[in-house]
Amino acid sequence: MTLYFSIFFLSVFCLTMGVHAFFLSRSQRQNIKKHNITGERWASQRKPMLGGVGFFAGFAIGVLGWIIFGSRSAQTVDGQLVAGILAAVSLAFVMGLIDDVFNTSPMFKFAMQFAVGAILIVCGIYIQIFDNQWLNYALTLFWVVGIMNSLNMLDNMDSVTNTMCVIVLAGILVMLLSPVRDMFFVLLILSTLASMIAFYKFNWHPSKMYMGDNGSQFLGAFMAIMSIRYLWNPAAAELSNPVYPFLIVYLAFLIPITDTATVTINRLMRGQSPFVGGTDHTTHHLSYRGLSDRQVVCLLGAINIVSTSVAVWFLLMPPKQAWPLWVAGCAAVVVSGLLYANTKVTKPKQKK
Repeated sequence: MTLYFSIFFLSVFCLTMGVHAFFLSRSQRQNIKKHNITGERWASQRKPMLGGVGFFAGFAIGVLGWIIFGSRSAQTVDGQLVAGILAAVSLAFVMGLIDDVFNTSPMFKFAMQFAVGAILIVCGIYIQIFDNQWLNYALTLFWVVGIMNSLNMLDNMDSVTNTMCVIVLAGILVMLLSPVRDMFFVLLILSTLASMIAFYKFNWHPSKMYMGDNGSQFLGAFMAIMSIRYLWNPAAAELSNPVYPFLIVYLAFLIPITDTATVTINRLMRGQSPFVGGTDHTTHHLSYRGLSDRQVVCLLGAINIVSTSVAVWFLLMPPKQAWPLWVAGCAAVVVSGLLYANTKVTKPKQKK
């Protein structure tokens, strides 16, 4: 089984490396760029923004792999579930692509993100921590819209969003391989991870290509699905307190949640919209402190590796007492607080 997974991963890696390279060259030849290049951003928006095409290709290969090889597995998967995942992820990808090409309004994106959440609920993928189903549905919609926007906002510096998602998906994959279960989702995660790792060749600073909204919205929907299925609901089932699923998800998505909260709070305090791009993210303020773009990604990645590993450990080995969970939660709050405080003491300056 390990050999099969390795061959599958390497095959998708090579294929999606070719997809990324193809769309990079095509974008350069045909001058395919983001429609809105006037907004305030950390780096030039004139680079191609089609990284999400490679992500979607990896995801599609994972689905195709299940169709071809799934019949050999004793595990089955509900057809409605597969259709719902395909519809939700495809809608998110297409919506992001349309936004990259036509620069759509925030309301259009919000409506499409809400539709993604609704599709997931209909196909049975929703958070199940409350006795009241309507509360579960409401929290699911809030989470889907929130994480899609959060990853989109975090995509403000080379490789940041890609790195955070790779870490969380790797953590979920560890849970699925201990022992091997849910083969359909294992293939989806393996193939999507392969496409994301291949993307580093084009997105590591200094990047040649961005993932664009087509990439961040795809990842938002995909991460929402995986987190609901393997973080939210397992935490509710394995841990006794209804607060713990929030803690587990907070640990896994520590950096995206912290960055979104920081930007939202700071912009609202200045009377600005949180949804307009700017160079005031936690990533940018770490750069103002003197870190290079690569060092920022490595630092935030290291933080998220630790926090995600703790979350996965709690799910694999549920603690018999509550204090380890609260210690981890308090430590995560301290990290978030330090990142927020840094935005208050560092001042924007010209990027080198």
